[in-house]
Amino acid sequence: MMEVGVLGDPRAGQALVDYLRGQGISASLQGAEDGYAVMVEAEHYHRGREEFERFVADPYNKRYMAASWESGDARVRFQYGGAGSLWRSFVSGAGPLTLSLFSVVAAIWVFWNLGFDQLIFNWTHFFPSWDAMGSGQWWRFFTPSLIHFSAMHVIFNLLWWWYLGGRIERARGTGTLLVLLLVAGTLPNLAQFAFTGPNFGGLSGVVYALVGYCWISGRLNPQSSLALPPAYVGFLLLWLVMGFTGFMNMANAAHLGGLLVGMGQAVFDRSRR
Repeated sequence: MMEVGVLGDPRAGQALVDYLRGQGISASLQGAEDGYAVMVEAEHYHRGREEFERFVADPYNKRYMAASWESGDARVRFQYGGAGSLWRSFVSGAGPLTLSLFSVVAAIWVFWNLGFDQLIFNWTHFFPSWDAMGSGQWWRFFTPSLIHFSAMHVIFNLLWWWYLGGRIERARGTGTLLVLLLVAGTLPNLAQFAFTGPNFGGLSGVVYALVGYCWISGRLNPQSSLALPPAYVGFLLLWLVMGFTGFMNMANAAHLGGLLVGMGQAVFDRSRR
């Protein structure tokens, strides 16, 4: 059995299990350190993961209540513990590093829009020239990854960071995610500077490193809990290609650099096992 996700409320978990069983997916609920894990057979992992995400997005949908009624358990006509359950699911779906960086980037975005944008930019922007890199302030190799210039940009990056970073941290540990964050948060920035200069920012390079890591991990081991549904990989690779066509003003070199970092780290980690 493989874990597709963790929920904070056992009644909500049972509703999802009943629904999965009704869809022909063998599923069960197990106690976990941070909640209740929904488990499915390995051959149903990808579909089970998709259904888990669908449930988290709309837990009150009538299809889940109907599934539990059909299973003979009418007790699931419940409230899932209210909004707190969704918050617990958000927290339990990630680890301390995932949540900490999520909070830092969100806080920077809030203060940026409260009028501190110039102050934040002055402290976080990349080096203005190659020569300036020898003058100290080494944090500037990384800190451009923390700033974003639009709401869509920060929301897109944080959602993928939470989803992919949380999966990696839970499956491989905080150390693995920290290495990906530091390497993909610096080297792709150098690549972007070489192509376009210092005026860029965003966590996208790191996000693409997580995509590359999960993608290759799944290719090397299809039973890995990190394996991504092909549709997810296809969408993100298409987004990468569209950036190079000029469809949108994106940090294309950072995206590609991050993807290569993640792919390389996945191969390296596999070779050590």
